[in-house]
Amino acid sequence: MNPTITGTTMRIAAGTPEFKRINRAMVFGGFSTFSLLYCIQPLMPLLAQQFTLTPAQSSLTLSISTLTLALSLLISSAISERLGRKPLMVFALATAAATTVLCAFAHNFSQLLLLRALLGIALGGMPAVAIAYLDEEIEAASIGLAIGLYIAGSAFGGMLGRLLTAVISDHYSWRMALGIMGTAGLYAAWEFWRSLPQARNFKPAGQIWETVSRGLRTHFSDAGLMQLFFLAFLLMGCFVSLYNYIGYRLLAAPFNLSQSSAGAIALLYLLGIGSSVWVGRLVDRVGRRGVLWIVLLTMLSGLLLTLSSSLYMIIPGMALFTFGFFASHSVASSWVARRATAPKALASAIYLCFYYLGSSLIGSFTGLMWASHGWSGVVLALGAILSVALMITLRLRNLQPLVV
Repeated sequence: MNPTITGTTMRIAAGTPEFKRINRAMVFGGFSTFSLLYCIQPLMPLLAQQFTLTPAQSSLTLSISTLTLALSLLISSAISERLGRKPLMVFALATAAATTVLCAFAHNFSQLLLLRALLGIALGGMPAVAIAYLDEEIEAASIGLAIGLYIAGSAFGGMLGRLLTAVISDHYSWRMALGIMGTAGLYAAWEFWRSLPQARNFKPAGQIWETVSRGLRTHFSDAGLMQLFFLAFLLMGCFVSLYNYIGYRLLAAPFNLSQSSAGAIALLYLLGIGSSVWVGRLVDRVGRRGVLWIVLLTMLSGLLLTLSSSLYMIIPGMALFTFGFFASHSVASSWVARRATAPKALASAIYLCFYYLGSSLIGSFTGLMWASHGWSGVVLALGAILSVALMITLRLRNLQPLVV
């Protein structure tokens, strides 16, 4: 297949060399973003032990990063409207990787929190800008697949980041784990830089802040987009919460797993890789409205299975939840990209701002539920949140017009 021309712009079709180069770069970009952001998650029990913290306090190492990332997204997307997509994404990946290396040398918990906050600010230049780049450069018929592959790279990064830090910290130290992850992130940034083609269809904005102000009014006045934004907040909050505290449960009685064994649950991210690509292809064929509510029910079913006291039920439950989450995120994020009008990068930034705010706020809130009511309290809170997400999804199905 050859690149297709829409109006005066040339867009890239699936199967072309350019499409493969973009997907290679985005897999590295998604991998690095999620691995650097979430590699801290399996280390939370070790940090709590070393710095004498509660689980909720230890979770701040992740929550502070997702909070600053959420706030950075809007500014970064605005900057990308003037400076371009690729330069900002390369800078974000390289800076976040260097900051992770520095985390390995933090002398105290305050320094670690500061560095993790800086990491979140740096990463703001990647997620929303990546979705905008894909939407501008790839033809409409292939955008679902491209975003699915990007999210698959994110899933792989989240999996490998958690798994490697758990294993390395079990045999060496959490400092060694972070140092190695930061070094791997520097390599991923280089691969991203050399693989990603320069943008063909990007047009710099003139009055950037006026454009942002107008874009905010436009996007927030769209009822469909607002519901997708809030859905991102709820779903990511649930997903991060489940993985934040399942480690504490598996390390304690009656399971008493090692750090490596508990961290191996991150292998379930492989299901996320498969689900995002599969759903991306399915959405390109049959649309989004018939898919989203099914994968949310899958998440809820998996959550309920984790109430069991048997690993033979907990692991399948986590698997279902993980599959459903990545599938729902793939559908919702591509839906925003297709529905939003210009400035599209800002729409993606708002979506991801809600997404990471959910990670920060719900992730910390469920730490209090874990402290007061144990795992049943976590499941109760997440079940209620998923029920709200289901109601939003059913409302989305009845809102017209929602597909563009």
